Amino acid sequence: MHQVIELDGVAKRYDRVGAPALGPLTLSVAEGEALAVTGPSGSGKSTLLNLVAGLDRPTDGAVIVAGRRIDRLSERGLAEFRREYIGMVFQFFNLLDDLTVTDNIQLPARLTGTSRRKAAARAEELMETLGILKHASAYPGRLSGGERQRVAVARALINRPALLLADEPTGALDTASGRDVRDLLTDLHRAGQTVVLVTHDMALAKACASRTVHLVDGRVAQDFDAQAAR
Repeated sequence: MHQVIELDGVAKRYDRVGAPALGPLTLSVAEGEALAVTGPSGSGKSTLLNLVAGLDRPTDGAVIVAGRRIDRLSERGLAEFRREYIGMVFQFFNLLDDLTVTDNIQLPARLTGTSRRKAAARAEELMETLGILKHASAYPGRLSGGERQRVAVARALINRPALLLADEPTGALDTASGRDVRDLLTDLHRAGQTVVLVTHDMALAKACASRTVHLVDGRVAQDFDAQAAR
């Protein structure tokens, strides 16, 4: 099976003393897999996600995403790679409040050179699928938390990324909105989207993930098939 993520002997240090913040670890994620990364605060979850996203570079080891050795790319190369191959969803949405919903969603496509017509058509398709088409002309500040997270997911998917990364996607939501986003991520995985989800919410991990990796002190303490555990 094709591997979307391959981490080979990866470690990250932020200072020269003490243990590394992450690793060393070797980890792979297959195409179509939904991986939940769990663990206590300070366990290395965010560091792992940042390395896979190319937002940080490892101290040691190789980070390969969608067949590219991204830790060797230039900053410009990383930015271009992220726009084309990676979609990111954040806890606090990271939407631009002065842009409409449809303009927020289209932005990554426009940055990759997609024509306005094609970007608009793809955005409309996603808004309809995610149940937010009626908000196309609204501004993010007028939406509920769950609706804003759906906009963020649409924006992350507009370039049809090989990999969707979600960092505590329900952390800022109420219970009902959190369930909606959980169901959305589950549906995306069932449709074949490769997902890496960082979360403290074990119910979210159990519902959405086909596999769970539990980190403790920067190391993999558990790696198990979540579906087999159900």
